[in-house]
Amino acid sequence: MRRPIRAAAAAILLLTGGLVTVVAATPAQADTLICEQYGSTTIQGRYVVQNNRWGTTAEQCINVTDNGFSVTSQQGSSPTNGAPVSYPSIFYGCHYTNCSPGTNLPVQVSRISSAPTSINYQYVGNGTYNASYDIWLDPTPRTNGVSQMEIMIWFHRQGSIQPIGSPVGNATVAGRSWQVWTGSNGSNNVVSYLAPSSITSWSFNVLDFIADVRARGQITNSWYLTSVQAGFEPWNGGVGLGVNSFSGSVSTGGAPPTTAPPTSQPPGGGGCRVSYTANTWNTGYTADVRVTNTGGGTINGWTLAYQLPAGQTVGNSWNATVTQSGSSVTARNVGWNGTLAPGATASFGYQASYSGSYSSPSSFTLNGTTCTTG
Repeated sequence: MRRPIRAAAAAILLLTGGLVTVVAATPAQADTLICEQYGSTTIQGRYVVQNNRWGTTAEQCINVTDNGFSVTSQQGSSPTNGAPVSYPSIFYGCHYTNCSPGTNLPVQVSRISSAPTSINYQYVGNGTYNASYDIWLDPTPRTNGVSQMEIMIWFHRQGSIQPIGSPVGNATVAGRSWQVWTGSNGSNNVVSYLAPSSITSWSFNVLDFIADVRARGQITNSWYLTSVQAGFEPWNGGVGLGVNSFSGSVSTGGAPPTTAPPTSQPPGGGGCRVSYTANTWNTGYTADVRVTNTGGGTINGWTLAYQLPAGQTVGNSWNATVTQSGSSVTARNVGWNGTLAPGATASFGYQASYSGSYSSPSSFTLNGTTCTTG
């Protein structure tokens, strides 16, 4: 879902002219040619195909079929140390008020039970480009403008280009290995997953990548999935690039199950340890809490209790049921992480707000027993 946000000049382009030039979605017929800068059409009654030539005034045209699209003309060019010239793509969800037919997006991450998708790309040997699958999320149910989190999956790249930011390590997500990059383009944060070798076709669950980004503290379950997009970012060339087929959907379910109150106590005398790490910004933060059983017996069901400093209010939580009364906080395990063998650790987190200066809680009890910290 490339938008003109990777460079200031491109951002100005969108703000000053992009929205007024979007072509309303209309039912597609086979071999529909789109050359308008932000021209789009729909296929299969559920997906939008867009030209999205946001970074250049040079001609770009795409040929839209009932299954996808191909690039027939791309005359723009941009230095490889800057932003690409466009993002011809197919999507479901909402992109700058252009929402795909019948979409249930935006939808809160906590409500999503599955998000299966499938893509088949066609690559060419000319030009400098990537094949990028974009997942967009925002703290609000946004249908226009720029969402705050962009997850980019680089299926393929050609030429001396690289993701935004810098590499932070490797990860296995959805059964594949990736080099992970993080950064910001000035308008939103970006987490990129760079494939070590080209991927032409793949079926996977979008939730796997959302979960990895959440585990990195970049989003929470209270955020909204706003759109899912697949296409190409050309810096130059790229005629013949295509999406041969695309599918995607989002299923919603109920809240995660919880367990009954704890049925056992950890051994006394330092039977638990708590690590509390906060990532703060302005007047908000996310907390990553890790609870370790340092005793000799198994804990079957746990409740962690502590006091938050004045001015802090807990919002959405994940991997635990977290409640607050005044400054008192209680976190109870959910259905799948209630058993802690000796040496085992359970982790949970939440998003919260604060006023004044930030400080972390310093004293915790697990099932009534005081824990060490660190």
